[in-house]
Amino acid sequence: MEMELTALHWIYVVFIALIIGFMVKRRDTTLICIIGIFLLALVATGSLASSISGIFNSFIFAITELMSTILIISIIVAMSTVLTKSGINDVMIAPFAKFIKNPTLAFWVIGIVMMMISWFFWPSPAVALLGAVLLPVALRAGLPALGVAMAMNLFGHGIALSGDFIIQAAPKLTGDAASIPVGDVIAASIPLVITMGVVTTLSAFILLKRDMKLGRIKADNEGFVQDQTISENLLTLGQKKFFAVFIPIAFLLDVLALSILKLQGGDATALVGGTAVFILLILSLVAHKQQGLEKSTGYLIQGFQFGFKVFGPVIPIAAFFYLGDSGFNQIIGDYLPKTSLGIVNDLGAALAASVPLTKEIAAVTLTGIGAITGLDGSGFSGISLAGSVAKLFGTAIGGGTATLTALGQITAIWVGGGTLIPWALIPAAAICNVSPFELARRNLLPVTIGLAVTTIVAMFLI
Repeated sequence: MEMELTALHWIYVVFIALIIGFMVKRRDTTLICIIGIFLLALVATGSLASSISGIFNSFIFAITELMSTILIISIIVAMSTVLTKSGINDVMIAPFAKFIKNPTLAFWVIGIVMMMISWFFWPSPAVALLGAVLLPVALRAGLPALGVAMAMNLFGHGIALSGDFIIQAAPKLTGDAASIPVGDVIAASIPLVITMGVVTTLSAFILLKRDMKLGRIKADNEGFVQDQTISENLLTLGQKKFFAVFIPIAFLLDVLALSILKLQGGDATALVGGTAVFILLILSLVAHKQQGLEKSTGYLIQGFQFGFKVFGPVIPIAAFFYLGDSGFNQIIGDYLPKTSLGIVNDLGAALAASVPLTKEIAAVTLTGIGAITGLDGSGFSGISLAGSVAKLFGTAIGGGTATLTALGQITAIWVGGGTLIPWALIPAAAICNVSPFELARRNLLPVTIGLAVTTIVAMFLI
């Protein structure tokens, strides 16, 4: 598998290294990303004007790609604000508060519930469903908001999405590329998903508890929009109890509709978001009566201000990484080699073509390919390549195609599907009002440990 790498590929690699280095050093990456976009456009087009325009166009592309996530976060935050101001939130979380009494229970209960919901409806809608109710409970139990975000992120965008046992979109893509049945990919992925999930979440929890004990992370050091709003006497106790029951039922009906109508991804997010808008409007009218119309608009404005404030720092880095995939042609133009599958996929293919073949090296290479192709932040764009390479390697070493396919899928989704790439893990970070960059940094070591152990396990299963 020969792949032509050009100056554009190497520029991309250099800036990936720079971005990761700056993030590790806790420095802002906006300038680095903008310079990277400019240089890629300049080398590709040879035009200064086109290069400058490319920066703006890349921002537009990134905002367009992220818009549905920005909207759902903004709407959920707006709804959460009126829930808190009216006092309904206190009534809603009371049953959970009796059960989740300490940080340990909060981390594992939230994580496991997130994983179960994400299996059926994918993580982004699950974050929206869980965040507004369980985050305040976890905060009161002493778990920092960063810990809540880690739990939702690792169990949802990590474990649930990488296996994708119910919806089966991921194993279908990788299985087709590897020319093996979906069932074979799922069966091979089960021990790897379990290994990755157990090792990563345990590592993350141990490191979190250590830093809480040392005072590096304090239980009250992260705010949330709900905790910044003082409850007002807008509803009677009876009304609060009614809405505390009505709202969960409304979202449970969403869950039922998602199952019956087989909605997923963007469609699922849209249904949850629309329901939240209706709840916001109803509560505004009931709680504020004559001022309900104006107050509902005010809550929406607060939500949108929050959403764009959170997403603002992420847009430049997302714009750069989108150039690694289909975004390059749309933003800059058709300047890659004719055989190119996108910069990150080209890099993955070049890696596969440059290594000798043993089962150990095959496993390490599939992990590398998965990680590289996950850098565009989708997690799904490169898994077909992982399946294709797994087929080639499996044929060459005489077996293990399904295991290699599953390993590439798991790695790509853990890296790009939402645990390490900052804009991919924004849903959990935004709901918990923590920095997506800080969340990515917290996830880096546990996910790296998990990938190393999972790769070793895969070597024995091939």
